[in-house]
Amino acid sequence: MKEQIKQGNLPQHIAVIMDGNGRWAKKQGAARIFGHRNAIKAVRDVTEGCAELGIGYLTLYAFSTENWSRPKQEVQGLMTLLVATINDEVPTLMKNNIRLKSIGDTSKLPNAAQKKLAEAISKTADNTGLTLNLALNYSGKWDLTQAMNKIATQLRAGDTHDEITPELIEKNLSTAGMPDPELLIRTSGEMRISNFLLWQLAYTELFFTPVLWPDFRKEHLHEGISSYQQRERRFGKISEQVNA
Repeated sequence: MKEQIKQGNLPQHIAVIMDGNGRWAKKQGAARIFGHRNAIKAVRDVTEGCAELGIGYLTLYAFSTENWSRPKQEVQGLMTLLVATINDEVPTLMKNNIRLKSIGDTSKLPNAAQKKLAEAISKTADNTGLTLNLALNYSGKWDLTQAMNKIATQLRAGDTHDEITPELIEKNLSTAGMPDPELLIRTSGEMRISNFLLWQLAYTELFFTPVLWPDFRKEHLHEGISSYQQRERRFGKISEQVNA
């Protein structure tokens, strides 16, 4: 599948909803956290695959604002896994020139997770390759709300905005400075965006695969990119205008 990918038509930014860890674990007769632990290989594979192709940004939906409502034991296990994974993966990020960033309200994460995340972001800040963007305690509604609150604060402080424009909103989103994703991949066969990057996905091509996230590998990434490259992105125009 990789040989079918055209280098001249790669997405700059790929977003991924990593779904199916619990179902994968259930099929193994194990607890849900077993699925989360075995998902790390998929994260490594898709990150490496994007870096190899020269893709600029990869955003992974790691923990949503709604995920706090899961069983307490699972949430605690996820936070422990987050700390351990960040700690273990920093040398690999440095070796591969990958910069780590995050979006979401990370102030609500446990102190240990906040500390390890901040350290990893600082250590990789000068890397110039792929930007790996972790969405942690994130939701699209949260992002839009915090952007509106930022703008309101600016207005109260005396900033003069003649009107609220799309450009002003984008400037205040957590993804400011990043291109919008051209491709969204969701695993496990679910066909919804689950409150992820609601503003940023306006023109994104969607690719749904039945593969459960712990089984996701580079060949599945290549399949998604190949599907993207076969589509015509019209942005409201007709084919004749796009191809003129």
